Amino acid sequence: MTPFSDLLRQHRRAAGYSYGRLAAAAHWDRSHIAHVEAGRRLATAEFAAAVDAALGAGGLLVAAYQREEIERRAQAATRRTLAASLAASRDLAALAELELDDLAAGAAETAVDYLSSPPAPMLHRAHALRANALERLRDHRHGPEQRTDLLVTAGRLSGILAYAALDLGDADAAHEHAHAAGRCAQLAGDLELLLWTRGTQSLISRFQSDYGAALDFVEDGIARGGPGVPGTGMARLLSGRAQCLANLGDSPGANATLDEAEAAHDAVTREDSLAGLFTFSPTKRMYYAGSSLIWPGGPGDAARAEREASAAIRSWEAMPPAERSLDDERLAHIYVATARVQQGNVEGAAAAMAPILTLPAEDQISWIIKRAGRIDGLLAAPKFRGSPAAADLRAAITALG
Repeated sequence: MTPFSDLLRQHRRAAGYSYGRLAAAAHWDRSHIAHVEAGRRLATAEFAAAVDAALGAGGLLVAAYQREEIERRAQAATRRTLAASLAASRDLAALAELELDDLAAGAAETAVDYLSSPPAPMLHRAHALRANALERLRDHRHGPEQRTDLLVTAGRLSGILAYAALDLGDADAAHEHAHAAGRCAQLAGDLELLLWTRGTQSLISRFQSDYGAALDFVEDGIARGGPGVPGTGMARLLSGRAQCLANLGDSPGANATLDEAEAAHDAVTREDSLAGLFTFSPTKRMYYAGSSLIWPGGPGDAARAEREASAAIRSWEAMPPAERSLDDERLAHIYVATARVQQGNVEGAAAAMAPILTLPAEDQISWIIKRAGRIDGLLAAPKFRGSPAAADLRAAITALG
């Protein structure tokens, strides 16, 4: 949809109106019209109605304003929930004892639904569930025998909030939620949740390009793990270590660690306690491999990255909709495109990016914008100058967000 400011400019120019003439016809200040058109000020309902009538836009400007106002209100509600959930994480991290009620099923359902849902609704749901748990705690509506279960459920909900905050682009809030999850895991003595949390803290640090801290989180988790810990946490941590090493330029180390992660997956004898976000599937491991090897630039890295990310996409496409991790699947397309650009295949990169370039704004999580921007940077290299395919793909990436 065309933004209100652009639509206003189009109608004003089509009518042959200067700012002064439109100001006189709409009975609005000339400088205010210029500021709205430039995007420096927001329109109001009254302003939209006035310029729509003055320009004979037939309600198009009013409709554009109403669409944007609905979107602004939704974003404001998400920001308010994010702030409230962050405050709850701070409370949660400070509590010495927690106990559980019947919210475990809600946490488990949210962890699964997150894979195929936008982050904002999941943020709202996880926050509501955790707020309920904290209310029950403060009201002492629980039994002492439920303490460990409460800690684990609250920690899982905090982990979901960490993911949602990160997907919405707020890494600092994500770190605080993850810290709360780790605190719960430690108090409950749940190594499985603690390993998952360390992997998530490493993920957040990688998003911030702080690979030293990311590696520290991973190594702490690996040191705490062992044969007695159920689930796929060790494979996830090793895959995270590979991402760190790859971003630090260690191609041999990254490739060797990816092989270790595959072996750790094969060695799992006890399933993860919770599905969805808390399970590191073989598909996700292939996805991590693809996202790792687009960085170090070693011999064969780009080819393996394309191969692994493509395999992850095929695996997700063969799954029932409820089991697919849509955000990761979309990012895998970007990793395939990145690897193809690195191998000089711009047309192939554009084909891989095609499903991403048509995503609605609400599905363009922060990771998508961040990683697509890297492709744009790669295409800015001198060797792609004069390539129409590269120019077209760069223009399409710029239009994202």
